[in-house]
Formats: sequence, structure tokens, C-alpha cells
Amino acid sequence: MAAHNELGKIGEQLAYDYLIQKGYKIKERNWRHQKAEVDIIAIKDNVLAIIEVKTRSTDVFGDPKGFIDKKKINLLVSAIDKYVCMKGLNVEVRFDVIGIIKDSKQTQLEHIEDAFYHF
Repeated sequence: MAAHNELGKIGEQLAYDYLIQKGYKIKERNWRHQKAEVDIIAIKDNVLAIIEVKTRSTDVFGDPKGFIDKKKINLLVSAIDKYVCMKGLNVEVRFDVIGIIKDSKQTQLEHIEDAFYHF
């Protein structure tokens, strides 16, 4: 497995652990619909949180959360629309980003709620 794929898996586990600690109930991990993959689907306080996890070993090329483009946003929105319909859910939906910078010395994690409103 490529090093960047391994780092991504580590980042997703860090995000999962963080969300559990914050009281989220994880519904799905790596849920797929057509061309979209949703990293984490969680619920807290009747809000369905759709979490995109971006992990990098350095911020030299920019902040990890900055690597989400309009195409990715559209794919996620479409996929979650399908998910909510399939599951018959009646909840508020929020799109979050967890940006992680992890190197051999430290880990920085930033959780941005309603992240797509910040793009």
C-alpha cells in the first residue's frame, strides 16, 4: 500500500476516535455511492454529520481541508441525498471537514463544522 494511502487510513482512525470521544455515534465508514466515497457518517443531537477527512504529513502544499474542491462537494451532497432517502431519515444534515497534519513528531487535528459554507 502506498504511503499516502496508509497516512489516510491513520487519519481516518484519528478522526473516528476524536468523534467518538466527542459523543458522536458512527453510522458508516467509507460509505460509497456511485463515484462518491464518504469517509464518516455520524450522528449527534439529531444532526447527521457527514465528515470528510483530509490528512497530510505537512502543510507545505496548503492546509489539508483546502484540498476539497467543488466537484468533491457536489459528489458528497448527491451521495448523502441518496443515503438520507434510502434510510428514510428525518434529520438535519451537516457537512464537516476534519483536517489532520501528522508527522513523526506531532499530530494536529482541526474539526470544522458546516465546512462547505466556508468555501
